[in-house]
Amino acid sequence: MQEKGQRMNAILEPGMMVRHPDRAEWGLGQVQSNIGGRITVNFEHAGKVVIDGRQIELVPIFGA
Repeated sequence: MQEKGQRMNAILEPGMMVRHPDRAEWGLGQVQSNIGGRITVNFEHAGKVVIDGRQIELVPIFGA
């Protein structure tokens, strides 16, 4: 069974905007891909980062 964070990350699609819950200094990020729980995000101040969606629940930003 998937946990809540994994279910939330499962909705993330390329082009969606997100924030990292523990790295506010990275700024806003745009999802590049979401394959098998590995989410690649291009953050304003951290560049391209691959996130393990099983460990980190990204925060979707709607209307950004």
